[in-house]
Amino acid sequence: CAVKAAQVLSEIVKNEEMKKPCIEADLVLTLIPFLESTDQEMLLHAGRAIGRICYDNRDLQEELVKVGVITSLVRILTDHAESEPLVHVDLLALCNLADLDTAREALSKTKVAEQLVKQLRRAENHERLEIVFEVLQALAENDALKVQLVEAGVQEVLSEILLRLQGSSQAEDTCIVKAASDLIVSLLLGGERTNLELYDNQSKATTNGFCLFTLYYKRGEKKSALPFFGVKDGNCERMVQLGVIHQLLDLLEKHVESGDISVQHAALSALRNLAIPVVNKVQMLEEGVAERIQALLRSEMPPVQFKLLGTLRMLADGQADAAEILGQDPMLLNRLVQWCNANDHTGVHREANRLLASILRHNRSQEVVKAIQEAQGVKHLVSMTSSEHVAMQNEALNALAIASAIDLETLEECFKESQLVQSLHKLLQDDNTSPEVKYNSMGLLCSLLNSGDLRQEIEADKIKETLEQLCSHSNANVVKEAVTTLQVLRGKT
Repeated sequence: CAVKAAQVLSEIVKNEEMKKPCIEADLVLTLIPFLESTDQEMLLHAGRAIGRICYDNRDLQEELVKVGVITSLVRILTDHAESEPLVHVDLLALCNLADLDTAREALSKTKVAEQLVKQLRRAENHERLEIVFEVLQALAENDALKVQLVEAGVQEVLSEILLRLQGSSQAEDTCIVKAASDLIVSLLLGGERTNLELYDNQSKATTNGFCLFTLYYKRGEKKSALPFFGVKDGNCERMVQLGVIHQLLDLLEKHVESGDISVQHAALSALRNLAIPVVNKVQMLEEGVAERIQALLRSEMPPVQFKLLGTLRMLADGQADAAEILGQDPMLLNRLVQWCNANDHTGVHREANRLLASILRHNRSQEVVKAIQEAQGVKHLVSMTSSEHVAMQNEALNALAIASAIDLETLEECFKESQLVQSLHKLLQDDNTSPEVKYNSMGLLCSLLNSGDLRQEIEADKIKETLEQLCSHSNANVVKEAVTTLQVLRGKT
C-alpha cells in the first residue's frame, strides 16, 4: 500500500491547511527513505509529497539537506533521465533547494552539473527550459559548481539555444534568450574586483524575474570568489570561438529598436566579461565588436549606457589600437562628454569618465589627445582627480600624465582654466590622500614642469614646501618621488 499511500498524501498536501498536520506527524522524514526506491511510481509520489510539504518552508528544506536528500535527487536525475514526470518533480525540488548555501555545497560534491547540462540539451519545451535555467542560475552562485558547469559544456548548449532562437519574436522565446544571456553573465562574473567596481554594481537590477548579474559581495563584505577566467581561460576562449559574441551582438542589434532593456543589459554584461582575457579582447576587436556596439550610443536608458561604457572600456584596456580608434570617433567623444555631465545618473557619469581616462592611458597618439581636448573632455579628467574613489583618481592622474607627455602644448590652456595645479597641491597636502595618489600626483607635476606657464603656477602655489614635507613621509615610494620632483623643480634634472 506504500505507493498508494504516498499518492494520497501528495494529493492531500495540495491543501495548505494540511501541511502542518503532516509536518507534526513527521511524514517528511518517513517519506525520505522511499526516495531510494527503484519503483518509479513510488519515487514520483514520494517526491511530490515531500516537495509540496516543504515548499516555502526554509527550516524543513534545511532539514532535508542535512538528512542527505541532495544525493537522492541527483541519483534520480541520473538513473531516470528519460522519465519526464520524474525529471520534472526532481527539477522542481532542486529549484526549491538551490537557494540554500548548504544545498549548493552538497550539490558541488555530486555530478549534478553534468546531469543538468544533459537536461538543458534535451529540453523540448519552454517550461522545462525555464525550470532548468532557474536551477542553473542559482547554482552559478557557487564557485565550484560554476567551474563544473563549464567543464560539463554548458556554454556550448547556451550557444546552440541562442543560435536556434535568434530572430524569433515570440514572447516565450525572448524569455529563454534572456535566461540564456543572464546565465552567460553569471558564469563570466567572478574574480577580484576593485572597490570601485563593487560600487558600480550596487544597483543590482532584475527584470521579469531574471537575474541580470550576480554579485559576489553582500553588505560590503567580500565573499570568496574563484575567478571564472582564472580557473580555465580555455573555457572562455572556447565560448568566443563558438560564436557566442556574434549571437550576442545580433541579439543586441535586434533589441536596440524595440528598447528591451533587460536583453541589452544582459548581452552587454556578457560581452564585457568575455572581453577580460587579452586573447579574447584582440579577437573581439578584430571582429568589429567595438564598432557594432556603438550603435547603442543613441540609447537614452541609463542601465544600457552604463553597460555599454563598461564594455568599451574593457575592450580598450591595454589595446593601443582600440584606444586610437575610439579616441578619434567624434560621435563617441561627444556622447562621452555628455555623459560626463550626467550627474543625475552616477554610474553613467562615472563610467564615461573612466572610459575617457582609459582611452588616454592606452593611447600613444597626438591626434587622440587633440580630439579629446576639442571635445572638451580633458576638464572632466581634471575633476576626476578629486573623485572619492582612489581607483578613479589614479586612472585620471595616469591618463593626464601620459597625455601631457604626448602633447602638453595642446593641454596647457585647459590645465590652467581647470586649475589642475591647485587640485594636485590639495591632494599632496591632504593627509587622507592615499600614498599611490600622492605618488601619481607628483608624477603628473613632473610632466607639467615642462611648461613655462604651468611651472610658474607651481612655484606661485608654493608646492615646493609641500614636497619638502613629503620627503619625510612614511611611504618610501612617496619619499622617493618627492625627492625626484623637487630635483625637477629646481632644474637639476
